[in-house]
Amino acid sequence: MAYTTDETLTVLVYSHDRNTREQVLTALGRRPAEDLPELSYLECATTPAVLKALEKGGVDLCVLDGEAVPAGGLGLARQLKDEIYGCPPVLVLIGRPQDSWLAAWSRADAAISQPVDPVALAEAAAVLLRARVAKRTPVVR
Repeated sequence: MAYTTDETLTVLVYSHDRNTREQVLTALGRRPAEDLPELSYLECATTPAVLKALEKGGVDLCVLDGEAVPAGGLGLARQLKDEIYGCPPVLVLIGRPQDSWLAAWSRADAAISQPVDPVALAEAAAVLLRARVAKRTPVVR
């Protein structure tokens, strides 16, 4: 699918740690896959900031740090899935692969272990963003 040059997808990145947010932004870059539009980012360091951003709308993907404090991204993911109608896809960063059961409990759409593997993060984000774009793009015949 072709995109206009001014079209962007918005990724919300939540972590109390600016280094974690920076790792995500660096890993995803301007475009996680050639077939997707460029990304714009909303960086959030607190739960209220995440909720306010999602209330405004326009977010295409949430990347949440499962190790964030005081509110971890896993609990926040579950809250978002429970409370926000049409919640954008959620990708959580988990502390270790053994925590994948927590990601399932949180209702996250995908999970990546920390430290962030740029290739794995870009691939997972691309899958979720493609699905998001497909949902909102009308099929023209």
